[in-house]
Amino acid sequence: MTDRLILDVHVLQNVPPSNLNRDDTGAPKSAVYGGVTRARVSSQAWKRATRQYFNGRLDPSELGVRTKRVAELLAERITALDPSIAGAQAWAVAAEVLRTATGSKIEPPKRKVEAAKKNGDPDPAPESSYLLFLSARQLDGLAELGVQGAGDIKAFCKGKDNKARAKKIADTRHSVDIALFGRMVADTADINVDAAAQVAHALSVHRVETESDYFTAVDDRNSGAEPGAGMIGTVDFNSATLYRYAALDIDLLERNLGKGLDEDESPATPVRRAVEAFLDGFVCSLPTGKINTFGNHTLPDAVVVKLRGSRPVSFVSAFERPVRADEFGGHMEPAWARLADYIPRVEGAYGDEATETWILHLGPVTEKDSALGTEVPSLTRLVETAGAAVAARLERRG
Repeated sequence: MTDRLILDVHVLQNVPPSNLNRDDTGAPKSAVYGGVTRARVSSQAWKRATRQYFNGRLDPSELGVRTKRVAELLAERITALDPSIAGAQAWAVAAEVLRTATGSKIEPPKRKVEAAKKNGDPDPAPESSYLLFLSARQLDGLAELGVQGAGDIKAFCKGKDNKARAKKIADTRHSVDIALFGRMVADTADINVDAAAQVAHALSVHRVETESDYFTAVDDRNSGAEPGAGMIGTVDFNSATLYRYAALDIDLLERNLGKGLDEDESPATPVRRAVEAFLDGFVCSLPTGKINTFGNHTLPDAVVVKLRGSRPVSFVSAFERPVRADEFGGHMEPAWARLADYIPRVEGAYGDEATETWILHLGPVTEKDSALGTEVPSLTRLVETAGAAVAARLERRG
């Protein structure tokens, strides 16, 4: 009998000259692994790209917003519910409700207050001191509370029952992105949400060296009498075959989202929808650093998805010895061969009989040993199959 349910996602993806994720000097991020320098894309960058990918694919009511300007966001909802509460009054109501719900400091930033005084402008809107992540449904609930207490919001929020209502609204009906990526409220730890998704830093399977592109920009109105560039500069870049890995804790995801309550749908429906959204988003998303400069819009050559009944397992060790391009060049084929050889070795040694595996690959360089699992012809089929398998296991467990 197993205690856990884990979805592992392994991706091999070529990325041509690019700068997906910059460090403090503007160069592509890197890391030393296996004694050599690798291209690296941080987990934060890829999680944001995945969240952004949800836009347009999920209903806005299922998503959240992470911002310091949360009081303005809530005030807009309050005004939409009751147009008589607007402007500075709506900001004040929103700020008080948010303080009560999250325990966070919500006030106008000092630098903006000083600038407004200097310029003779109205006081700026209050902001939180750090990023607050709230779902659309939580914001809607807090807006309704704000409208109810707008007459004397401070007295309203001091009431014991109203305090409890505000906290409950902020801690229930989490959006898909909050359930997946978590939320930390530094001032009120009891409304924190532990992330169900873990995303590794993407690493190149081979050694990389960062290069610099020297560029010049021509002034369109420069005359022949003034030869020379209007601007010069350099942009750092590299190219890589990346191994990307993410693990989804299905049990934690279920606790974060809860079970479906509609009689005509399975209790596992919320989790299934979140799993499908995550799988689609993680595979297809791409951080957008310097995307206009390099146009590096690639998709993975190979995706391996495993549904486990034990702990998450990354296969990055397959690439601890860096891959070398063969005589014809290219890292993808030897990387896939290395991965296809490593996976059965790990699972043979440690055992994982309850694992289901699905593989999506483009071939021909990723066709070796496709007996690793069940081949699926498209990402759509992969997403549907994995989502259905997760739902089936949850339903069997009850």
